[in-house]
Amino acid sequence: MTRPLEGIRVLDLSQGAAGPWCAMLLGDLGAEVAKVEPPGGDWGRTLGPPFVDGVATCFLAMNRNKRGAAIDLKKPGGSSIVTRMASLADVVIENFRPGVVERLGIGYEDLSAQNARLIYLSISAYGRTGPWRDRPGVDGVIQATSGIMSVTGEAGRGPVRVGFPIADTAGAMFGLQGVLAALLDREKTGQGQRVDVSLLQSALAFQLPVLAMHMESPGSARRQGSGAPYSSPNEAYRTGDGYLMVAAYMPERWMRFCRAIEHPELAFDVRFDTNTKRLSARSELTEVIESILVERSTAEWVSILESADVMCAPVLEYDDLLNEVQLRETEALWQVEHPTAGDIPALRYPAQLGTNPAAPQPLATHHLGEHSIDILTDWGFSNDEASEYLAAGVITQSGPILDNTTAKGNHND
Repeated sequence: MTRPLEGIRVLDLSQGAAGPWCAMLLGDLGAEVAKVEPPGGDWGRTLGPPFVDGVATCFLAMNRNKRGAAIDLKKPGGSSIVTRMASLADVVIENFRPGVVERLGIGYEDLSAQNARLIYLSISAYGRTGPWRDRPGVDGVIQATSGIMSVTGEAGRGPVRVGFPIADTAGAMFGLQGVLAALLDREKTGQGQRVDVSLLQSALAFQLPVLAMHMESPGSARRQGSGAPYSSPNEAYRTGDGYLMVAAYMPERWMRFCRAIEHPELAFDVRFDTNTKRLSARSELTEVIESILVERSTAEWVSILESADVMCAPVLEYDDLLNEVQLRETEALWQVEHPTAGDIPALRYPAQLGTNPAAPQPLATHHLGEHSIDILTDWGFSNDEASEYLAAGVITQSGPILDNTTAKGNHND
């Protein structure tokens, strides 16, 4: 069975999270991905613990479906290798700071001059223009500058970082969308193009509802714990043995919720009889609801509320989530074979196509420089040329696994 992007070649020059993640997703969809790392390796290899065979598990998670080459772009001939590879590529992905690829001679103008069909994705912290263009930035920095931390956490307490790299996630998703749109456009025009993605704008896009509220009514978006700024009840409440997320803010569901918890009078209480009032009296409403919910366990309330068609869910820890039947029956988890560590758990590509679904390729995450010679010969270099580059130290083959204490650099170095 063919997959949607089979025949598409991707040259992944990126490091860290957003770029590699985007390239991995293209590989899930069938693209051939060649990842180029510096001799010291992608700094993402060191982001841990935990480690598997000395390599960070998060690196393993974001770099499946790729073959890897180690190329020193600072040595004579290094950039020319990338230039020649790009002449055969459909997509190039990079996430250096603005200006770095131009100094190396592998910028969009350099590479598109010899390959007019090339799609060139640049991911940066703040974009290629504006006064912040030269600032470096990683996920936590972008969570701060994008306003995410200003609306995450509890009222009256300090800012809180979202518990996963949401800015990198957003950058990877919009990078993927941009590449797919550019590939579709190329089918019509025959021309490639540059795709620019900034982590800042990606993070802003993920905040659309609350930013829209703030632009219309400044101050309406603020830290509210697990609650939503636009509806109530729509948050996690304490039960007898844990927490229960309840979303019962629509008028009919609010009525059902009140009946299900055996307090139908709450639906007509003048403090809480509209969503606007419930938002204004959120703290008072939370006290009332929790005084009722603590009388029973989370599982009991889930059964009661689901029977009443009230949206709710237990707040699951990862251990509980990964053991849920739902994940097994929907095959949400994959197993990807690692060359030395055995099977590595992975997350399935979430958009499932009915006739040619995404799937992990036989390639697991590679060792540093594992496929340097193979990649060069597959991408138009002769065996002699590859051997000469190896002898000169421009490329390395099957390099050592990095010591996890020697990481340097950041997302946009």
